[in-house]
Amino acid sequence: MATLAAVTTTSSTGPATAGADLRTRLRAARLYLCTDAREDRGDLEDFLHAVLAGGVDVVQLRDKTLDVARELELQELVARVATEHGALWAVNDRADVASLTGAPVVHTGQRDLPVAAVRTLLGPGPVLGRSTHSAAQASAADADPDVDYFCVGPLWATPTKPGRAAVGLELLREVAAARPSTPWFAIGGIDAERLDAVLDAGAERIVVVRALTQATDPERAARELRERLPAG
Repeated sequence: MATLAAVTTTSSTGPATAGADLRTRLRAARLYLCTDAREDRGDLEDFLHAVLAGGVDVVQLRDKTLDVARELELQELVARVATEHGALWAVNDRADVASLTGAPVVHTGQRDLPVAAVRTLLGPGPVLGRSTHSAAQASAADADPDVDYFCVGPLWATPTKPGRAAVGLELLREVAAARPSTPWFAIGGIDAERLDAVLDAGAERIVVVRALTQATDPERAARELRERLPAG
């Protein structure tokens, strides 16, 4: 794991320069995928190659069924494939896993560790993301110097977030109208059929799950979504 961390979070010019490069790449990102480990299919590596070839900019492994040993093993696979395609990869929630794997991107929710605490644990290098579910939370994330990007949603009810009420497109319009200086992504139930409504509401970046994880042709599905998003 030490070798992986050295490759993904540092550069020959130092952590500060590496961190700036990661933030530049995150700002240019438009299509962010959250995927489970696909243990029932056994095709995680092939799936990752397909969606990344199709244009996914950031991939996050999010699977609550994994024990930490298996997650560490699979994060190494995600890191290798993402790096091969020149994409970013993210760890969800776990600052300890992020530290051990040298994750370039770490995402946390409102009930996880505060962003400032994650920054203290991981230092200035990684890109830190935050989930938001209201205009107030989005505004707070935009104002937080430790937040490098935030997500707004879920726009529609989704089985990946059971019990989480949908916020709808009106919140998206409100956030877009505030013109955040921090990059932000729309999330929650977004697919090809709903994408135009999301873009019309003011989003330029999206996070998807089932639109790709359940696609019969993941590479084609990713490419079709990416081509409809604004240039990075």
